[in-house]
Amino acid sequence: MASVFTFPDEPPRVNSPWRSGQDSGKRSNNERCVSTCAIADSEQTSDSEVERLEAEPQDGPIEYKLHLLVRPRRTYKTMSTTITPTGSRVNRKLKEGRSVKQSAPLASSSHSRQNRLHHLTTQLLWRLKQSSPEHATARGDLVVPQLPEDSAEIAILQEPAQLLPGLEESNGALYEIGVADDGTFVGLTKEEMDESMTTLKVMAASLGCRVEVQRMKAVGTCDWLEDPEQPHSRLHHEDLWVAEALIVPILDGRGRVTDDDNFAANGSPRGGASTTEQLRVSLTGPTNSGKTTILGTLANGTLDDGRGRSRSYLLKHRHEVASGRTSSVAQELIGYEGRSVFNYTCMDIKAWPDIHDRAQDGRLVFLLDSAGHPRYQRTTLRALVGWAPHWTLLCIAASDENAISNGTHSLTGADGALGIDVVEMDLAMAHLDLCLKLEIPLAILITKFERAQRDLLKKKLNSILTKVKATGRIPKILMKSESQAADFSEVPDQDQAKVQTEIIDAIAQTGDPLTVVPIVLTSAVTGAGIGLTHALLGSLPVPPMPTAHDFTGEALNPEQPQALFHIDEVFELSRSRMQSTLDHTSNESAPVVTGYLRFGRLSIGDKIIIGPFPAEDEDARAHVPNDHPSPGYGASLPHPSSAEYARLSARAALSASNVDGEWRHATIVNIRELRLPVQSIEAGQAGSVQVAFDALHEEPSGTEKIIEEHNDLVPKIRKGQVLAIPSRHMLETGLALQASTRFTARFVTSRRDPLPVGSLLNAYVGMVRSAVRVLKVTEVGEEESLLGSQKTTSEDHGIFGMSDHIELKRTKSEADLNIHNAKKYDVSLELLSNREWIELGARVVLLEGSIKDKSKGLDAFVGKVEEVSE
Repeated sequence: MASVFTFPDEPPRVNSPWRSGQDSGKRSNNERCVSTCAIADSEQTSDSEVERLEAEPQDGPIEYKLHLLVRPRRTYKTMSTTITPTGSRVNRKLKEGRSVKQSAPLASSSHSRQNRLHHLTTQLLWRLKQSSPEHATARGDLVVPQLPEDSAEIAILQEPAQLLPGLEESNGALYEIGVADDGTFVGLTKEEMDESMTTLKVMAASLGCRVEVQRMKAVGTCDWLEDPEQPHSRLHHEDLWVAEALIVPILDGRGRVTDDDNFAANGSPRGGASTTEQLRVSLTGPTNSGKTTILGTLANGTLDDGRGRSRSYLLKHRHEVASGRTSSVAQELIGYEGRSVFNYTCMDIKAWPDIHDRAQDGRLVFLLDSAGHPRYQRTTLRALVGWAPHWTLLCIAASDENAISNGTHSLTGADGALGIDVVEMDLAMAHLDLCLKLEIPLAILITKFERAQRDLLKKKLNSILTKVKATGRIPKILMKSESQAADFSEVPDQDQAKVQTEIIDAIAQTGDPLTVVPIVLTSAVTGAGIGLTHALLGSLPVPPMPTAHDFTGEALNPEQPQALFHIDEVFELSRSRMQSTLDHTSNESAPVVTGYLRFGRLSIGDKIIIGPFPAEDEDARAHVPNDHPSPGYGASLPHPSSAEYARLSARAALSASNVDGEWRHATIVNIRELRLPVQSIEAGQAGSVQVAFDALHEEPSGTEKIIEEHNDLVPKIRKGQVLAIPSRHMLETGLALQASTRFTARFVTSRRDPLPVGSLLNAYVGMVRSAVRVLKVTEVGEEESLLGSQKTTSEDHGIFGMSDHIELKRTKSEADLNIHNAKKYDVSLELLSNREWIELGARVVLLEGSIKDKSKGLDAFVGKVEEVSE
């Protein structure tokens, strides 16, 4: 299973055939070389020695053209170079001074001129795609501008249009003008060369590209009569020129070229982001509940064989294939438009960009699978919290012949260990508890329906319904259709109507997607409920586009950046030739980060900041692997010692004013929205961003030289960091994003003793996963803190104060307790590893770091960030 972001190791590059022809060419006496761009003197000298090029390659981004005229070409009396009597194939060489009889001229009608321009533009599009890392299907119609009758008005067509979809990652194409297919220099007069260049610029502009003339060289001379029909017509003698032009996509994200003649007066951003509706859904549930299998059936369109065949291509690691347990977050994409389902069942869908093409007017559902085993607890929270899903699909198997737990997490075996059967159902209820606490719209899939026993299924459903109703939500059970559809490329009419009337209309009446919890009985073996699941995914409401102040009002949180991107995974990649033109940095490395855009808009060419990074004088950067998450303590890891905590705490508790290099400047050089190359991504969309760090310009001196050399290296981006565009107010006032070591979160709980002061927990906030220490617990409305926190928060009274700890007795889950007994607590927390950027109002989840009862692994405290401090 590939990740959200897929890049080849070495994208195709555009290499000029002039370099390969330098060794075989010989300098001619009447040849001279000029350049319209900055070409080194040594290269100009080498160009003048080239007599011909290699033959035109059939494939690749290089095209040889005798000319690009859309009018009839004049007849020449003599030419000193090679001509092509028929077509563009060179058949013979003419001696200098020999008379030339041209082939029939091009027709001059407007219809034939337009057809020729369309043919030439289509040919250019094909050459541009040859240098793209992935030959994606074109998602936009080719629009060739209408040629005016007056050739003088053709200049207005050189204004660049929006970049044609599918060319975002093209490395460009080279056009050798005045060159025959076998590489022989034929040449054009200055007038014809100018007209050919104008035609090429019109072609490139219609595709959203620009033209850069690389070289121009005189290769011979010609004679032509001003009026061949007149006996005493004037004879003209001119030079013949060949030229090389590079056509490249406009990648600055603003629809402008850098040439002064074509530079737009305004800098308003243009389009380029995908407008297809995107729904992000996370699958969760206990191990062996069939999450990955049902996802494989939905995405692949094939039934399972009962032994997990449909999930095999989703597993990333060898140990996952061997054990059958998912340990990482896998992603899949499904498209919907009306009743049509676009997955790998469709013959013309081979990759995600094809799904984008088919679902342009519908919606895309981005599904994230997660691990269910308590050992991989962090991947479960990564899918539920880190990716901020719009909906959650909880999978509970109907086939387990397990005792029915009431969710108290207190059932044990005879020897004190959890019984195997009890653990499975207890974990299912623990996942349900967590989903209800997170207050994310929820749907439940009862999987493995073909193996269910009626009595046990009723008991399971009763337990689920009881918990759902205890939170004030309305469960809706969707019964499967009598006849199962054999084709999963289309949603059955009865399934679509059932979802619309029982779920979508009910949500519309309440106006809150949290109020209704759909429950679908499914089977990946028989196909039962698959149509209902597709209908549900294609119809569930999508939340409105997020903004910078939807967590808290602008008055409470005024210093928000213009755009914010949460980083999940990091990949190393070198910049392509075209991306290097977007900035002036010398670094060849351009890391790729994946995640989702919390709010704002990101475009290619935007100047951004990334961080927070450790202080420049620390050696921590060298010890943090590139793809290593924020440090935390898993279920099997012990808590650190006091000495270890003191070291971590001292490293994290730096004042923002003392941290140099915490935020690094960079430029966006590439963007993909769910593997689709785009120029921009909008708020709420998931995707990938490739960045190039700006070079540091500070001059090293003395002992700072070693540190400066270290800083010139590309910083190691890690999971949990953010990518942001500073707001205008931040730029004008010189303010920067504030990284934090402490924050306060508010929790609502019915437990009498919510958290002991000094305890160590794992905190999940956005993409951040970090070990934290509880500094203070205060009941809202009381002036004094609970559990002796006044003593423990003083730096003069030690680090932990563990003698005052009170052990918690979790006898019932919060869903089973009376909501009227719930109280609000403000809990002050300190990060133990790195300084992090934490958004005010963000959801925070706290879990114990070391537990003996695995069913308690998801018994979490869920709250919101109320205050952030340095």
